[in-house]
Amino acid sequence: MRSLKKVFLILTLLFFIFGCAEKKESEVYNKTADYWYQNMIKALKRGNLEQADDYYTSLASEHMNSPLIKEALLILIEAHLDEEEYLLAQFYADEYIKRFGTAKNIRYAKYLKIKAKYNAFRYPDRDQKLLQETIHLAEKYLYRYPDSIYNPLVQTMLTRLYLSQYQLDRKIISLYKRLGKEKAAQIYEEKIKNSWLKDIKIETKESLFNFLFD
Repeated sequence: MRSLKKVFLILTLLFFIFGCAEKKESEVYNKTADYWYQNMIKALKRGNLEQADDYYTSLASEHMNSPLIKEALLILIEAHLDEEEYLLAQFYADEYIKRFGTAKNIRYAKYLKIKAKYNAFRYPDRDQKLLQETIHLAEKYLYRYPDSIYNPLVQTMLTRLYLSQYQLDRKIISLYKRLGKEKAAQIYEEKIKNSWLKDIKIETKESLFNFLFD
């Protein structure tokens, strides 16, 4: 019984110590921009993206005009892309474009945003809106920046998105026909008839979508 009490006392003490340490860490404020930036980098090296986000928030809140924010945003975009956290990558890309987008650097930031949306696309039957949004962004990018060094990458993504849209249209035709909605099916049949993709044949045992995105 005495041993159990001793163990309980030790656990209680440890809980108190770590609880205080965590509280102390969360209450840190009024530090230099370099402090928050360096701690963000350390958190990323440990693989703790959530903590890195918190350090960035402190940096941006306490030092709104710090030049380190610009670099921090780019680092966080790449980090969240690497961890397949695409919504957060898009969020930071939007922040970068809004705050630091210039004729010189906006092409890279917008490319990263397209990449984040493209990588987030996984289920064509459920993500039709995301598919159309990403196609629109990619088309707009190629139109506005015809000489961008990222165009080959954007063109590759756009072609794969077109193919996925084509596959989805074929599924919609099949569905409408099963439901007896011939007029609705004809609209999509006409769309496919006029598509430059109709003559493309890809021999694969997998679905076209998995072939393109896996």
